[in-house]
Amino acid sequence: MKSPDKIFIRNGDGRNFTFLEIWALAGQMSSALAASGVRTGDRVAVQVEKSPEAITLFLACARLGAIYLPLNTAYTLAEVDYFAGDAEPSAMIVMPERLEAMADLGKRHKVGTMLSLGITGDGTFMDKSRAQPKDLTDAKVGWDDLAAILYTSGTTGRSKGAMLTHGNLTSNALTLIDTWRFSASDVLIHALPVYHTHGLFTATNTLLLSGGTMLFRQKFDAADVMRLMPEATTMMGVPTFYTRLLQHKGLTREATAHMRLFISGSAPLLADTHREFRERTGHAILERFGMTETNMNTSNPYEGERIAGTVGRPLAGVEVRISDPESGEPLSTGEIGMIEVRGPNVFKGYWRMPEKTASEFRRDGFFITGDLGRIDEEGYVSIVGRGKDLIITGGFNVYPKEVESEIDSIAGVVESAVIGLPHPDFGEGVTAVVVRSGKDVLEKDIVKTLESRLAKFKLPKQVIFIDDLPRNAMGKVQKNILRQTYADLYR
Repeated sequence: MKSPDKIFIRNGDGRNFTFLEIWALAGQMSSALAASGVRTGDRVAVQVEKSPEAITLFLACARLGAIYLPLNTAYTLAEVDYFAGDAEPSAMIVMPERLEAMADLGKRHKVGTMLSLGITGDGTFMDKSRAQPKDLTDAKVGWDDLAAILYTSGTTGRSKGAMLTHGNLTSNALTLIDTWRFSASDVLIHALPVYHTHGLFTATNTLLLSGGTMLFRQKFDAADVMRLMPEATTMMGVPTFYTRLLQHKGLTREATAHMRLFISGSAPLLADTHREFRERTGHAILERFGMTETNMNTSNPYEGERIAGTVGRPLAGVEVRISDPESGEPLSTGEIGMIEVRGPNVFKGYWRMPEKTASEFRRDGFFITGDLGRIDEEGYVSIVGRGKDLIITGGFNVYPKEVESEIDSIAGVVESAVIGLPHPDFGEGVTAVVVRSGKDVLEKDIVKTLESRLAKFKLPKQVIFIDDLPRNAMGKVQKNILRQTYADLYR
C-alpha cells in the first residue's frame, strides 16, 4: 500500500475513505463474517445499494477466502429465491428494508446468517463489523481459487453462475491498467452499479490496483457528472451515459479539455454517438468488449485510431478468434462467425453445471462467447450480432426466454416473442410481440403482472399485439423478421 492515507473513494454523500480505512474496514467485515460462521469457500450473497461499504464487502470476502455473490438490486424475491437455492450461501447481506421480507427465504434455503447493509453504512452487518478488531490474518487463497460468482441469464430461462477466480480478476485489472495507462494520479467518475462486472471489477479493481481515486455516485445524472468533471481525469460508462451527456449543453471541448479518457462498454456504442461525441468534445470514446464470463477481452487502443463500430484488438495475453458456428473451424480474416476467447481472464466455468461448462468450451480451451463478429486485417474486432439471442439494454443482459415464459403464463396470452430493438437511450429496448386469444389482455395488464416477477430492466418497453408470429418451414419463430418489421419503433 504505497499511499495508505490517500483517498480511494469520495462518496456522493460527502463521506471519504482512504485506502487504509477501506482495508481496515474490510478486515472488520471479514472478522464479522467469520464470527457469523462463514468459512473459506462459502458463498456470501449480497443484494445491497451502492456504497463504499458494498465495495469493501467484496474485499472482505476476498480476504476471508469466501466467494462473493452480488445480486442486482432490482431482482425480485422470486428471482433471489432461485439464486439462494442454487448457490446455497452461508450468509446473505441485504438492504435493511428487505431483511424482514428475506427472512422466510433464508430459512427455506438454510442460510445461516441474514444481515443488513444500508446505503449510509448502517445496518446489522455494519453494527457487527464495527465491533470487530481491524487487524486480520488473511486466508491463503490461490490464483485459481474462486473469488466471485456472477449470475448471467440463461437462454432456457435458468440463470448460470459464472465462477471467477482471483487470477481472472487480478490479471485482467493489471492488463487494463497497462492498456489504459491508469496511475495514482487518475480520478474516475464512477456512476455504474456495483453488482455488475463493469462497475464492480473493471472500474473498481483498476483504480484500486493503480492507486487512483473514485468519485462514487449512486446513479448516472448528466448534470451531476458535468459538475464533477473538473475534478476528474477519466470516466467509465455504458452508451446511455454518453447519449445523455450529448443532450447536456455544458458538454463542450472546454469542459472536457482536461479529461484523459472516456471508456464505454457493456452494450454496443452507436457509431453516430461516437462521431457526435468526438465532434463536441474532441475526445474519441474508447470502446471495449467484455463479458461476465471473461472480464475484458479487447479494447480500442489508448494511442492510435479508435474506430467507431469496433471493440478494438485483443488485450495482451488474450487470444480472440472467429470460428464457424456449426463446425467450430477457424475462419479467415474478415469472415463473420462466432467469437471465441482464451486467456487468464476467462472464467472457470458455470457453478454446478459441468455439462453446460463443457459445451461452452472448445477442446483447446477457447470459450464460445455466443457473439458473432469478424476481425479485420488490422486486427480490430467488430461484433455484428449475437448467436444466443441476448438483449443488452442499458448495459444489462436480458435473455428473451425468461421474459417469454412469464408472459406466456398470463391468462389470455397464446404465445410471445421477445426481441431487442435499436433504442436511442438504452442501446436496445426489450420489446414483446404477443399473440392473444381475445382483446381482453392489454399492454398495461402484461406489464403490471411482470413487475412483480421480473427486474425492472427486463420489462418490455412496449408490447405489440399481432395475430400470428412469423415462422419458418420448421416452425421456428423468425425473430429476424420481427426485428426488421419493428426496427424503427423507438426512433
